[in-house]
Amino acid sequence: MSDADGGRRALDILWRGPLDSCNYECAYCPFAKRTPSVAKLDRDRHALARFVAWLLAEQGFSLRVLFTPYGEALIWPWYREALVRLSYAPQIRQVSIQTNASGPMSFLEEADRSRVSLWISWHPTEMELAPFVQKIEALHRSGTRLSVGAVAVPAHLEQVEALRCALPPDVPMWLNAQKPGVRYSDGEQVRWRAIDPAFDLELRRHRSLGKPCVSGEEIISVDGDGTISRCHFVDQVLGNLYTDELAKLLTPRPCPNRICDCWIGYSNLVELGVRKSYVGEDLLARRLVSRWEAAGSWSGRTA
Repeated sequence: MSDADGGRRALDILWRGPLDSCNYECAYCPFAKRTPSVAKLDRDRHALARFVAWLLAEQGFSLRVLFTPYGEALIWPWYREALVRLSYAPQIRQVSIQTNASGPMSFLEEADRSRVSLWISWHPTEMELAPFVQKIEALHRSGTRLSVGAVAVPAHLEQVEALRCALPPDVPMWLNAQKPGVRYSDGEQVRWRAIDPAFDLELRRHRSLGKPCVSGEEIISVDGDGTISRCHFVDQVLGNLYTDELAKLLTPRPCPNRICDCWIGYSNLVELGVRKSYVGEDLLARRLVSRWEAAGSWSGRTA
C-alpha cells in the first residue's frame, strides 16, 4: 500500500450498515420493496453516525469510502448529510455511494463535488428512460462525478442500448451480468459489449483461490458494528474498526475463495489489473472513463 498524501497510508473502505430495504421492486433483487422497520432505521442511522465520527477523527490514513447498502440509502437524510460532511474532511479523498438516484439530489449543492461520486444504477421497470436521463444530465452538467449502469437482463437489452444513446458520451456506463443462471447468446454479448467494453469481465467466474488480492491490505469491508472483513465475500473477521489498531490488521493475503464473480470483489484481484485502469479517484464509483483502452488491455486475459 502506497502513501497517498501527507505521508498518510492510502486505504479504501466499503461500508454497509443495517439498512436492507429499497423503494424499488426489481424482480432480480432480494431487497425489493422491503419495508424498513423504525427500529432498523434507527440502528442504521446510529451506526452511520458512529462510522462518520470515526472517519472525521481518523488522521493516520488517506481514505476513500464507498457505501454499498443492501437497498437504497439516499432516500434517507442521514446518508445525504454524511456525504456532505465527509466531502470536506481533508483525510477523505473521495466518498462514493451506490444508488438508484431516485432520491433528492439537491444535497450535492452543499457538498464538495470534487470529492463526491455516485455509482448509479438504472432499473427500467422502476423509472422510465426520459426522466432518468434528465436527472443524469442535470447531475452531469452540475459537475457531479458519476457512472451509470444496469443489470444486463436480456429482456432489457434494447432499453439499456437506448440509455447509452441518450446519455452524454462522456458519462461512463458499466453492466452487471445477471447471475446466476443467465446465458447470453453471441449476438447479445456483442451488443452488451458495445455498451460496456469490459463486459467480458462480468461474464467470467474468476478463479481466485490462492491468488494475490489487495482486499484486506488496500481495501476493507466494514459493517454497522465496526466488524472488519477483507471484502464482502469473505466471512473471516479481521478485527473491529472501533476497538483494534487498524494498521496492524492490514496485510497481503491470497484469496480463500474458489471463485470471485462480483465486480466489488474481482476488481481487487492483482492479475486482472482492474484497479490500475481507473484514473485518480474514479475506482470506487466505477467511473472507467478510459474504458475503451482498458477493455483492450483485458481482452487477452484469462480467468
